[in-house]
Amino acid sequence: MTTLNGRCACKAIEYEVADEFEQSYISHCSRCRALTGSAFMPWGEIEPAKLRVTKGEDSLLSVGDPEGPSIMRCGECYSLMYWSGYQGRIRVPYGTLTDPPSLKPMAHKFVGSKAEWYEILDDLPRYDGSPWDDA
Repeated sequence: MTTLNGRCACKAIEYEVADEFEQSYISHCSRCRALTGSAFMPWGEIEPAKLRVTKGEDSLLSVGDPEGPSIMRCGECYSLMYWSGYQGRIRVPYGTLTDPPSLKPMAHKFVGSKAEWYEILDDLPRYDGSPWDDA
């Protein structure tokens, strides 16, 4: 099994994750734009047990319901590390990875609400909402 490394912006938190993402999308929703301060957020979905914090676990800040959907951030720099609430899976922002994942994003989602100033230039499939809603 190949392992990927990742970290927060200030390097207080480091993690390892199996290179076994089950799906990956580029999200253009307004929430992802606000979370990242960018036009979109690429992420991969994986089982929580396949991610292990190797440094700075005491710096993890949980926002949300500890028993339900929550966001894990670095308590020092507030980088988004991962979030939960998807049929027992977590989503990891690809921007925190320091190694390239083998699963590249499969499609763009929430294109119907993307930033007007951003132009998508690749040939990946596009969904106005979520791929599951558009099916």
